[in-house]
Amino acid sequence: MALLFKVDDARGDIWKSLFQTHAPDIDVRLWPDIGDPSQVRYFAAWQPPKNLHERFPHLEVIFATSAGVDQFDLGELPEHINVVRMLDPGIAKGMIEYACFAVLSLHRQIPLYLQQQQARQWQEHELMPARRRRVGVMGLGNLGVSVLESLRPFGFELHGWARSQKHVDGVECYAANDHLQPFLNQCDILICLLPLTDDTRGILNARTFAAMPEGAQLINLGRGGHLVENDLLDALASGQLAHAIVDVLNDEPPAEDHPFWHHPGIWMTPHIGANTSPDSAFEVLLANIRRHQRGEAMLGEIARDQGY
Repeated sequence: MALLFKVDDARGDIWKSLFQTHAPDIDVRLWPDIGDPSQVRYFAAWQPPKNLHERFPHLEVIFATSAGVDQFDLGELPEHINVVRMLDPGIAKGMIEYACFAVLSLHRQIPLYLQQQQARQWQEHELMPARRRRVGVMGLGNLGVSVLESLRPFGFELHGWARSQKHVDGVECYAANDHLQPFLNQCDILICLLPLTDDTRGILNARTFAAMPEGAQLINLGRGGHLVENDLLDALASGQLAHAIVDVLNDEPPAEDHPFWHHPGIWMTPHIGANTSPDSAFEVLLANIRRHQRGEAMLGEIARDQGY
């Protein structure tokens, strides 16, 4: 029984060392050294290659090394192969850090003050109390709830929206498409942490921005496919949105002439909101393998019909 990783060499060495130390009964292999393909039961990767199930005839589980699986071609995989997303606590911690940095930067008008610095302009602006700033999170899974809980101590008025009804202490929650516009009406700062599915692709569009208060601000920590980039540019040009912080793009890295590079209303980072760390993810992955060996359900198994 073998577990095959397709990751960069440095991370692969760490994964292999951890298994050798704590679970030596599991034969860990690093792509492209696959050995006997008939022995591979588990495969872990950011994005698996095509026809994986044909190359490894006894494959039973694919573990994503990410919190999302939208990069997988689920239609290609037979139903008997389980797909499991990564529930690395380090991912949640990284997202919390980034979201708090982004929200506080926008709340305290840091983009404006940095522009003033470049213009050698010394000007103070009124500070809005956090209790009057409305922050909304799209996506109330593990990451969305963790971000909201971390923002609560600052005193922001918090709102959340998801496909189905959720309850989060101290958060006004909205559900389904019928309640999307009322949710957006309450978002001075909107954070996208949705999974990317057919239903959510392009959800950050002109209609969404128009439903937000004039001068609202956007943080996209989901996927590049959530954002209609030209609609964001139009919303910034009209003043409907004042600023955006984007960590994910449709094409990564963006072309040299991409308008986001030098746009004064956009902060762009290279998909660094959170990364899976073998040190923090190992226990989660090993526990799931042990569950599978015992015939138990694994944590993070995706629903094929929902895509997450």
